[in-house]
Amino acid sequence: MSVLVAAAAAPMRIVSTAPSITETLYALGLGSRVVGVTMYCTYPAEARSKPKIGSFLEPDFERILALKPDLVLVISNPIQVSDKLRKLGLRAEDVNQNGVQDILSSLARIGALTGTEKKAAALAASLRSEMDGVRRSVAGRARKSALFLVGRSPGTVQGMVGAGPGTFIDELMTIAGAQNVLASSPIAYPKVSVEMVLSSNPDVILDMGDFAHVEGHPMEPEAKLLEMWSRYAILRAVQTRSVRQVGSEIFIRPGPRMGEAARQLQRMVHGAAGR
Repeated sequence: MSVLVAAAAAPMRIVSTAPSITETLYALGLGSRVVGVTMYCTYPAEARSKPKIGSFLEPDFERILALKPDLVLVISNPIQVSDKLRKLGLRAEDVNQNGVQDILSSLARIGALTGTEKKAAALAASLRSEMDGVRRSVAGRARKSALFLVGRSPGTVQGMVGAGPGTFIDELMTIAGAQNVLASSPIAYPKVSVEMVLSSNPDVILDMGDFAHVEGHPMEPEAKLLEMWSRYAILRAVQTRSVRQVGSEIFIRPGPRMGEAARQLQRMVHGAAGR
């Protein structure tokens, strides 16, 4: 089915299979048309009350069928969710939201699929402006080396996993004027040892704790996090009090809040002024 035909269909019952898609639909003013979301779709708050269809990796196909959607939006993935939905007679469309340009392109695609082209174009223009503003705010400044941890064992520096090259976080770090110390990693989300942290000695440590591992799990107190890292006084980030607790999911959910994510990252790396 062509995009032009899809746009003419004006779907009124939409199922989202990923948090970033849900956020995009609401950002385009389509919240009233959303009839199903994943258990992890918590933003905006209104999405929490929508019927749940499982998770991105384990969608409940029977629940999706029962919702009688006229459009199911799926993040491009290797488990062929869209193909399985189509075999059930549903209209499923893939979108890619892995990086900044992907997100902008997905806005145009979702806008065309839902008849909200003008809103999508305006939102994309606003996001481009936000990202350009962050780039300008750090232009001419020396890049600070930074380590972004997306997860680790609660309360310890064991089991650390960092954001490496080709990830949305890595792209945000570049925009925000940081140099990712994991840029040379052969994989996107490498395991990180204490020895690796000491060797790279980053200017800034951005630590999500176990937030990325357990949705809805309370974060450890910031004082505990700082005490944990203070044992490694040799680190520049510890000496300059540049260990930051990261408590927002916007860094691991590429979507229409990426401008906010870039601004927050710029402040955590360079400080509030950013110039």
